[in-house]
Amino acid sequence: MIFVKLRAGLAGLSPAYFGMVMATGIVSIAAHMLGYPRVAHGLFVVNCVVYPVLWLLYLLRVLWHPRAFLDDLVDHLRGPGFFTAIAATGVLGSQAMLLHGQLRWAFALWCAAVALWLVLTYAIFTILTVKETKPPLDRGINGGWLLAVVATQSIAVLSAVLAAHIGQPYKLELNFFALSMWLWGGMLYIWMMSLIFYRYTFFSFQPGDLSPPYWINMGAMAISTLAGSLLIVNAPDAPFLTSLRPFIKGFTIFYWATGTWWIPMLLVLGVWRHVYRRFPLNYDPLYWGAVFPLGMYAASTHEMIRALDLTFLEPLPTIVFAVALAAWLTTFVGWLRAFRLPTPR
Repeated sequence: MIFVKLRAGLAGLSPAYFGMVMATGIVSIAAHMLGYPRVAHGLFVVNCVVYPVLWLLYLLRVLWHPRAFLDDLVDHLRGPGFFTAIAATGVLGSQAMLLHGQLRWAFALWCAAVALWLVLTYAIFTILTVKETKPPLDRGINGGWLLAVVATQSIAVLSAVLAAHIGQPYKLELNFFALSMWLWGGMLYIWMMSLIFYRYTFFSFQPGDLSPPYWINMGAMAISTLAGSLLIVNAPDAPFLTSLRPFIKGFTIFYWATGTWWIPMLLVLGVWRHVYRRFPLNYDPLYWGAVFPLGMYAASTHEMIRALDLTFLEPLPTIVFAVALAAWLTTFVGWLRAFRLPTPR
């Protein structure tokens, strides 16, 4: 009976469920940065369990429900959720390196993240480009599209982390690769955010349209800030980074300021959705996509302070980390209370 329910339930498994690993991983890294080792290591253990279990479930879904998997892959709204697998792999690799110094595991996860990025990026965007039937803009794009930016920047972050802990001859190459991915992620954000902002302001907007992935509007900028800050710290080990240091510093602050602007806007929209329009607040796996930006903002602000010596911002990461941890605990409790096999579509 359990096997039958599992097989039927996996048909509706969200492509974005790796967001749980992303959120858990970045809150763990933020805890490590801010001096809460027990929290950091506890969340790392959670990720070490959840990550392989999710891969098993996704592989079973491909085996048992290939049609549902392909339908998600070609869907304008659900397809970008697959980018969470890349970001989760990158974040877990950063955890392994920063918390335990596991260079081999971190490098193996880096290889897996790069391979996933190559396959999913070109597969998803090629499919969405050439498919004959496409939705209108207001029904075909949301903040989840920015998961492509997060996935790209997660590789930039892991590359920079590895470059800081590895010797030559790969230190220079990893720093250059991190810089290239950081720049591409920034360009991708500009493209996508233009469309998302246009959809925000020129089309009808209902409470149901404000799904949790809209928090990725801020999270994509936060992870870009983290990657830029790591590149600044790595600059003494790479001459080309030293020459670009003013440019990297300027864009890092630009990313941080943009992400900071989004926080009040997203809070106001959240109040409009759940208080004014009384949209029900029930557990959804997409809510992990709202926890991740909070943890990433705490981690990236802490690293930017270290890279740019912005000591007047020091209270901010601790405050945001407390909010991120509370959000993680709330979402985790919601997951436990709602834990059941996904219902077939």
